[in-house]
Amino acid sequence: MRRLFRFLFRTPPPAVPTAPNRPPNAGNHYPPVAYPPLTPGQIRFQRFSGVRRGLDPEEVRTFLYRVADEFTEVRTELARTRTENNRIRNALRDSQSRHGRAGRV
Repeated sequence: MRRLFRFLFRTPPPAVPTAPNRPPNAGNHYPPVAYPPLTPGQIRFQRFSGVRRGLDPEEVRTFLYRVADEFTEVRTELARTRTENNRIRNALRDSQSRHGRAGRV
């Protein structure tokens, strides 16, 4: 149990020093490879080391599958939202190009 909590609540890596021409906290707090994106398969097939009086492996596996399924739904929704966002952005640009930017000060 302790190992699981240590794994889940580990401290993030130290912040990356900012370049001299960039203001601090410009959006990149960690190197891009610090946390590669998780996949549902990584969640489903994650293995934990066995301990004498640890958690029930079947309960852990059931929970991980549930998390992976919800994660898949969230990723699908995010992709759909990004597609819709791009469609709206492009429609707005087309409309502004056709009608000019009248009304803007």
